Amino acid sequence: MTTTRRARVAAAAVTAAAVLGAAVTWTAPAHAGPPLALATDPAAADPAAADPAAAPAGTPGGVTWSVEPADAAGPDGRVSLRHVVDPGGAVSDHVTVRNFSDRAASFTLYPHDGVVNEEGAFDVLPGDEPVTRAGAWITLGTVAGAQVVGDGRLLLEVPAASAVVVPLEVAVPDDATPGDHAAGVVAELAPADGQAVRVASRVGVRLHLRVSGDVVASLVPRDVRATWRPSWNPFARGTVRVTYVVGNAGNVRLGAGTRTTLGGPFGVGGSAAATEDVREILPGGSTTVTADLAAWPLVRSAGRVEVVPATVGQDRVDVPLPVARASYAAWTLPWAQLALVLLVGGGAVLVRWWRRRAAAGVQARIDAAVARALVDGRGGVDAVDAADGLPVGGAGGAATATRPPDRPTI
Repeated sequence: MTTTRRARVAAAAVTAAAVLGAAVTWTAPAHAGPPLALATDPAAADPAAADPAAAPAGTPGGVTWSVEPADAAGPDGRVSLRHVVDPGGAVSDHVTVRNFSDRAASFTLYPHDGVVNEEGAFDVLPGDEPVTRAGAWITLGTVAGAQVVGDGRLLLEVPAASAVVVPLEVAVPDDATPGDHAAGVVAELAPADGQAVRVASRVGVRLHLRVSGDVVASLVPRDVRATWRPSWNPFARGTVRVTYVVGNAGNVRLGAGTRTTLGGPFGVGGSAAATEDVREILPGGSTTVTADLAAWPLVRSAGRVEVVPATVGQDRVDVPLPVARASYAAWTLPWAQLALVLLVGGGAVLVRWWRRRAAAGVQARIDAAVARALVDGRGGVDAVDAADGLPVGGAGGAATATRPPDRPTI
């Protein structure tokens, strides 16, 4: 059986067990936080990702590996480490580091605090950041041939197509608060000797740790902001963009379904709604939700944000999950419609002014023509003698008095 075929068989076994069989590569400075592939990631079940021939571009030497939940004998089919522990209590567990490659590889294994990014995906903080939360409660056990490096990390070499089981213990402090605490165990490919550029490539397994005690489930929407984006087509609706933060005010992780609604005053203009799913919010964490709603420019519109909490994965939350709501309002000013009114009204005023100006010009020309006609008439039309009705003067302009011929007397 060729090396590539052996790796494929191993990858198929990982897929059947629903555990991680992929490597994620990140080329960055040492302080950067590379993305982490976890056994709970949907992409982890991709058999091709576990094939060295199909390893992600840039993976040093084509090394492909995984970290899986295990018992003392090896992988046990779980997708994560999941425990409920009392304050002051402890629990033991194991992880297996598998090397699917055709050559030996060295890995640095360490625990760290867990986070959830804005997309709702779980991640573990970069290895160069201090461990301050649940990651500090995890202690890795001893492994034959492994070296203990700073802060309890293990540097272990895994032979080609082999696996190493690493024991660990989770010790919860006496003053630990009840609820969920996120952490993970990461296997990071150790840089080769003399490597000039640090390539941080790592995969990991998640620890779902719940400290027993009173459970509080609460998601709260806050900082609701609405922004009006008018359409410059006066006969089309604009958009109200609603942005708000959903914060986890409880002590257990929760997902949520959100619904954002908007309507005009007194129900005029109909209503609009948008929904969004939130994958996961850790206690004390938050995520930002954005919804775009079509709306008519009715000067003032109002709406509501509704957050419906939900459990995540296999979690059990034996308390009510209250729905949280928040109201908001937005100025939806009809700028395009006002511009149209001004344009139409201004055009009508302009046309009326132009017509009045044209009529005044015509009247002025008529008055001028009449005035010229009167002036020309006084100089060219015979005058009439007011005394006896005889014309005086004539064409030629000289005023001479004429009398009719003598009439016979009777």
